[in-house]
Amino acid sequence: MTPDDPLLKILACPLDKGPLHLLVPRAGSAEGESLYNPRLHRRYPIVDGIPQLLPSSGVQVPEDEHEDLLRRMAR
Repeated sequence: MTPDDPLLKILACPLDKGPLHLLVPRAGSAEGESLYNPRLHRRYPIVDGIPQLLPSSGVQVPEDEHEDLLRRMAR
């Protein structure tokens, strides 16, 4: 998935129905692509190009990681 993928405009968080932000892993990082909801501090994985948007698939992000993700999204 790319940041300009039209699918990103229609995907929504399963909990608050708001928009999600694509997180691309940093170079050398073991983490994969994911979608992030900054309002609820929840990250949803993308597995083999398919967003996993079940409420149970989301992972709560700690406050310090949330701040880092906000900085990454602002770039």
